[in-house]
Amino acid sequence: MNDEVVLIMQDILADRAVPRNIRAKVEEAVSKVKKNGITALSEAIYLLDDISNDVNMPDHTRTDIWHLISLIEAEKEKIK
Repeated sequence: MNDEVVLIMQDILADRAVPRNIRAKVEEAVSKVKKNGITALSEAIYLLDDISNDVNMPDHTRTDIWHLISLIEAEKEKIK
């Protein structure tokens, strides 16, 4: 699961249509996901949720962010 999440995040990071501040938050979320603990995953979800409402985010990226949040939440439930 984490591989899929990281790949989607790397695609977002490579997309130059995504504003720099959003890419910075996604990069921070990548490091949290790689830690793979409940607290780290919760922090990643918080970061992604925070940027999901950014008015400057391209629509396709917003959809990817929502998908990432659901994948991370599912992984978090497996760990519990």
